[in-house]
Amino acid sequence: MFNDNGSFLLALFEFFLFFAWFMCLFWVIGDIFRSSDLGGGGKTLWIIFVILIPWLGILVYVIARGSGMQERQLEQAKAMQARQAEYIQSVAQSSSSSATEEIASAKSLLDSGAITQAEFDVLKSKALA
Repeated sequence: MFNDNGSFLLALFEFFLFFAWFMCLFWVIGDIFRSSDLGGGGKTLWIIFVILIPWLGILVYVIARGSGMQERQLEQAKAMQARQAEYIQSVAQSSSSSATEEIASAKSLLDSGAITQAEFDVLKSKALA
């Protein structure tokens, strides 16, 4: 297959270029879909251009719209972090309120005489854990 070192190095370089193009393609296509200032027609034209003329399409996209690529990526990361913080807050609040409700129901059972003080303490420790 490889008759000398030059053909092996050439094949290795071709593989590297293909891999680099593939990474750039995903990076650019992700930015195209992430962009909120482009409409559907603009996104379609950029996708067609990037796929039909691969190296030139990616190069032109990076030159034309490369200045905002990092800002769009940072906006997406901030939005994702905000959604995650909101989710964590909602889960933390619901678990603390459910623990409060469990302790209140156990207290009502203790007051009615359905359970003993030892059983209430066990239920309370489970709810707080």
